Amino acid sequence: MTTQQLDATTQQNVDTWLNGAYDADTKASIQQLLDSGNSTELTDSFYRSLEFGTGGLRGVIGVGSNRMNRYTVGAATQGFANYLNKSFAGQDISVAIAHDSRRMSPEFARIAADIFSANNIKVYLFSDLRPTPELSFAIRQLGCQGGVVVTASHNPPEYNGYKVYWNDGSQVVSPHDKNIVDEVSAISSVDDIKFDGVDTKIQLIDEAVDAPYIERVKSNAVNPGVIARQADLNIVYTPIHGTGITLVPRALEALGFTNVSVVEEQAKPDGNFPTVKSPNPEERAAMQMALDQAQAQNADLIIATDPDADRVGAGARNHHGEFELLNGNQMASLIIFYLLRAWKDAGKLTGKEFVAKTIVTTDLIDKLCEQYGVTCYNTLTGFKYIAQVIRELEGKQQFIGGGEESYGYLIGDFVRDKDAIASCTMIAELTADAKDKGLSLFDLLMEMYQQTGFYYEALVSLTKKGKAGAEEIQQMMADFRANPPKEIAGSPVVRVDDYDALTRLDMASGQTTQIESGTLGIESSNVLQIFTADGTKVSARPSGTEPKIKFYVSVNEPLPSKEAFDDTYAALKAKVQRVIDELNLK
Repeated sequence: MTTQQLDATTQQNVDTWLNGAYDADTKASIQQLLDSGNSTELTDSFYRSLEFGTGGLRGVIGVGSNRMNRYTVGAATQGFANYLNKSFAGQDISVAIAHDSRRMSPEFARIAADIFSANNIKVYLFSDLRPTPELSFAIRQLGCQGGVVVTASHNPPEYNGYKVYWNDGSQVVSPHDKNIVDEVSAISSVDDIKFDGVDTKIQLIDEAVDAPYIERVKSNAVNPGVIARQADLNIVYTPIHGTGITLVPRALEALGFTNVSVVEEQAKPDGNFPTVKSPNPEERAAMQMALDQAQAQNADLIIATDPDADRVGAGARNHHGEFELLNGNQMASLIIFYLLRAWKDAGKLTGKEFVAKTIVTTDLIDKLCEQYGVTCYNTLTGFKYIAQVIRELEGKQQFIGGGEESYGYLIGDFVRDKDAIASCTMIAELTADAKDKGLSLFDLLMEMYQQTGFYYEALVSLTKKGKAGAEEIQQMMADFRANPPKEIAGSPVVRVDDYDALTRLDMASGQTTQIESGTLGIESSNVLQIFTADGTKVSARPSGTEPKIKFYVSVNEPLPSKEAFDDTYAALKAKVQRVIDELNLK
């Protein structure tokens, strides 16, 4: 293949890398791509620069401007370092850095450490892989101005990523996110990146942060007596080859659980994730080994964490004696249900407590909070917005817990991101509490539904590739905005919330009011929500990073008894399908 076959931008990027101050191995790899005749791979590697978005980087590992490598990680770090030095001028600045089990994660973490140190920024670098929530904790514990975790969460093995955190331990939000993007974009040459680290400014950390973090997780327990009585709760845990193995078993032991068995085939950290197609606890296939082990040893509880241990999946036997995996809405609701009841029983509800969740997460949590007299804040999708609410209310109200439908939960405010370590211990505790009363985790779920109503949610994710797909997604959103349905599944539409325009339309009166922007996790975003009189909710949200549009459908009905569970469940599933068919979500 000749380079003349490449478009002008791709060719320019290839030439820049071949002729610039890049290392010999990188140049040899580029030449190998050129010689191979694989124009598709070469174009994909160089047709653009890997975008540093508001959360950081994520991409395929490899050589090129559109890949995760020494130089793209270097540019991101240099831009972040420049912004930190401007934002905290005249101060001693420090950052914490952690990484997961993926390929190149330790190397990328060290490259970032070298660059920060070369920019006169003190670095606390975890000596080995650690969970994302511990990075958030470390920033606060060590008084850092920022932080980085090298992870691509539960993406396929060929990916890696780079997430950026601010001084409160949360992922960056406005205005810092956009300002950091500008600084990274301003890195015009590899020569702008200071790769030569200063060893005296890099301090390795491990137990000095591990121990206080575990103590804080332990402090979340609301009923230690139940744990003591049910210490032998039969728990099967899998880290799915990720960072959870470093802290989840230790945290469960610290609380007093003595009967935790790890899925050994998935215990070793491995960025190739050899036993699963996708290391995502939202998918049953990733949990299959844990399910098989739980069946074999008659376990009470299954828990699984994703590679960077910020999300957790869980399962237990249902009322038919079969192991069933709970989804993110169910688990988030159970955690809040348990916490609210425990706080009330302990006399700790004073009227100044709050819960936070995202707008696409089940409204069952709102119902629970209403029943217990606790404020529930709804934020845009993304845990950084929940962290923003916690930050804005710090010292005024007390955060109990929160979560999102995508398997991320938080208990207490010492971490400002999804925390699978603390979530695993709380899920174990609430399962122990149920067992102490002669109930299973699934019994507790049904008990909650009897108190609040049976809420059932489904996610429809449509992939629309290419330019035509992007235009189709835009048209779908435009059509819903211009002509919202008058009725869904036999119930009249009463309200339409448009987070792009930040407007709320009352269908009965035709009046439009403003949704307040800029405070408590709400800003302009391309999301539309439609509400009906019977409590059905449909949310439409195009992805900002993938060629997808997601529809979140929520329906609910009363659950008169546990015996009515199966029939009610079937009716709710049928109703969701009716909504999908009526709105032509395909």
